[in-house]
Amino acid sequence: MCIGNRLCSKTFKPRKNASETNNNTSATTTTNNNNNTSNHDGSNKQHDILPETAATLGSGDLRLAVRLPEGEDLHEWIAINTVDFFNQINMLYGTLLEFCTDDTCPIMSAGPKYEYHWADGQTVKKPLKCSAPHYIDCLMIWIQKQLENEAIFPSKIGAPFPRDFLNVVKVILKRLFRVYAHIYYQHFTEVRDLQEEAHLNTSFKHFIYFVLVSIIYFDLSIEFD
Repeated sequence: MCIGNRLCSKTFKPRKNASETNNNTSATTTTNNNNNTSNHDGSNKQHDILPETAATLGSGDLRLAVRLPEGEDLHEWIAINTVDFFNQINMLYGTLLEFCTDDTCPIMSAGPKYEYHWADGQTVKKPLKCSAPHYIDCLMIWIQKQLENEAIFPSKIGAPFPRDFLNVVKVILKRLFRVYAHIYYQHFTEVRDLQEEAHLNTSFKHFIYFVLVSIIYFDLSIEFD
């Protein structure tokens, strides 16, 4: 089970944030060490929108950071934030790989009342009870495939989003929440030992604010179970 391109040989790289990519070059993402790449040309709106978000995050006001910038497309804004949260949780969980194993976390859960089984509706149709690292590995690979699918997350300006785009996003956010929940319940001691508590709390607070704004203003109802 491997997540994070600096941690092990079997890797996949999440999309780069616009703030990490020079505006004059295209961002290239490699998945599972193969030759598949996603190219984002200089016209990608992420280069225009995310710097504004980064500046707002730097100000410390997360409530402002999740607001739809004036004049920006709603679907584009939701897509960019979804990619950003995937990157955040991917990096956070990547620091905990040695602590989250089949032995320490034989069941993907967030306490005794919340147990999560894996299914993607395609290769795994019947929910599968599995360890936390197996669940999260499957989840990250599945999300990566959605993000790299141009029919779902188009990278070009003016390319239409599919009619079921928001439904896909709801599933992604719901499942990312489960990773946050597992980290908080099962690995918060390790998070503190690694001095990542502030980073985790800020990331989760940002995530929750975005979900709340999406529910209230974008009618993106999400049930976290």
